[in-house]
Amino acid sequence: MRRKITLKHIARELEVSISTVSKALKNSNEISRDTKDKIQAFAKLYNYKPNNIAISLKNKRTKNIGVVIPDIVHHFFTTVFRGIEKYANKRGYNVIVCVSDESFDREVINMEMLANGSIDGFIMALAGETQLKKDYNHLKEVTEQGIPLVLFDRVTDEIRCDKVVLNDAEIAFEATMSLINSGRQRIALITTDNFFSVSNSREVGYRKALKKGNIEFNEQLVLRLPYDEDIDGIEPFLKSNKIDGLLSVNEIFAIHCMSVAQRLGYTIPNDISVIGFTDGILSKYSTPKLTTIAQHGDKMGEMAAKLLIEKIENDFDEENEVFTTEIIKATLVKRESTIN
Repeated sequence: MRRKITLKHIARELEVSISTVSKALKNSNEISRDTKDKIQAFAKLYNYKPNNIAISLKNKRTKNIGVVIPDIVHHFFTTVFRGIEKYANKRGYNVIVCVSDESFDREVINMEMLANGSIDGFIMALAGETQLKKDYNHLKEVTEQGIPLVLFDRVTDEIRCDKVVLNDAEIAFEATMSLINSGRQRIALITTDNFFSVSNSREVGYRKALKKGNIEFNEQLVLRLPYDEDIDGIEPFLKSNKIDGLLSVNEIFAIHCMSVAQRLGYTIPNDISVIGFTDGILSKYSTPKLTTIAQHGDKMGEMAAKLLIEKIENDFDEENEVFTTEIIKATLVKRESTIN
């Protein structure tokens, strides 16, 4: 008896990407005819079931929810998971978590593994590489088969599903305005590449605040770090730019910026005021304590779990299904790294 093969097996055997295999099996015009024929013939030979990722126990619930998060280092994702688990357990569901480690392939493999009869629905935040590639075929495959999916934080408009997001642009505007109102004029933004939906939204808020404060946007004061969080660029950035305020899209970048700035002889907050997203443990115990934007990950997780379980337990008309986007309101928590 032949063992069951997956997208990963086909991709490895034919030396192509998982994305190429997925698209070829869906007869996508993006893939050449020769490649499609080769992949489809291989899949047929080994009895590949085209919707391995979407084998769902739709009418036979497992009472398990699959959660796929980009990493476990960030305090934010930890709190989201806690919120999901707290609400799900209360409703009698177990939670199985996988980490994509910002990898597109790992995201696909995790979803394929969980959906092989293991779970009733998915909650996930997109991996950095997935947003870079803009390849969402694995998500479309899930939703087309009627498996409930809720995206949180890192989302895309290309997928019709329920979503839970932060008011990123609004709170970035508020944080930047607080720096401007305290007299700061050369405000840096430490961010990631704009293919991250959240980073893009936060930059929108930052730019809007500068405009309102009659401060000209200066691209030289924006440091875009890679999604693998290589922070080596921070020291040369601070050495080559005179700044008096800084907004960071996460607390790891922010705390490292404070450390480098202090080593270079600056005082926080007198010389440079610093604000970072995510009100985590690091923020509370840094020196000085970091002013942060609390993202309320627990509330985001609870809302995501609520939306998913409602979809799992209630029959709905797939043709006229209505999807919602819930917005969690972040708050600015002022501490010692800014002048109040």
